[in-house]
Amino acid sequence: MTIRHPPSFEAASVLSRIGEGQRIERYQSDQTVFVQGEVADAVFYLQSGKVKVSVVSAQGKEAVVAMLGKEEFFGEGCLAGQALRISTVTTMTDAVIVRLEKPAIVRLIREQPEFSEAFIAHLLSRAIRVEADLVDQLFNSSEKRLARTLLLLANFGQEGGPEPVIAKISQETLAQMIGTTRSRVSFFMNRFRELGFISYNGGIEIHSSLLNVVLHDHPWIDP
Repeated sequence: MTIRHPPSFEAASVLSRIGEGQRIERYQSDQTVFVQGEVADAVFYLQSGKVKVSVVSAQGKEAVVAMLGKEEFFGEGCLAGQALRISTVTTMTDAVIVRLEKPAIVRLIREQPEFSEAFIAHLLSRAIRVEADLVDQLFNSSEKRLARTLLLLANFGQEGGPEPVIAKISQETLAQMIGTTRSRVSFFMNRFRELGFISYNGGIEIHSSLLNVVLHDHPWIDP
């Protein structure tokens, strides 16, 4: 879920005035921002681009737990005493990311009420998103989970309007996000395309009719 700041608040402008303790970094697609197990000593603000958040189990199994877009923060666990990163963040597109050292963002939260309000809104939005994702995993079929994920990636239902063509994303990554196999994702993507819910046009183009999969059951739904 993307953070939507109050109209008068410009996060990038505020962050640029911090001075010591922040720096802007540019990443190309498929670059690592931080790795699971690294020291957690900074919060990051995604000024542009998209990133994925993944975790690896002790048995080596990888799962994608979130995809984030512009105007979102990540790595905020360090503010709650998280000593080591519990996930890996990798860019999915070219990205501009602001790195905020922990002391700098703590100072900003204390001294800038406007920023503090926006940051709290981010934390609440993230909590709501995590709860919705858990409900999705517990009660919905893999078909509905895939449809919901595609709609979220295309920004449907969010402020600013949809972005119907989403960045190139592999079926393997989608499978990791919804907890199924790549072959099942391939099957559903083909069915979605046959029914006119999606199309391919330099990326995956998401049509509003895909909402039908989330809102209604189909006779071929995956049990």
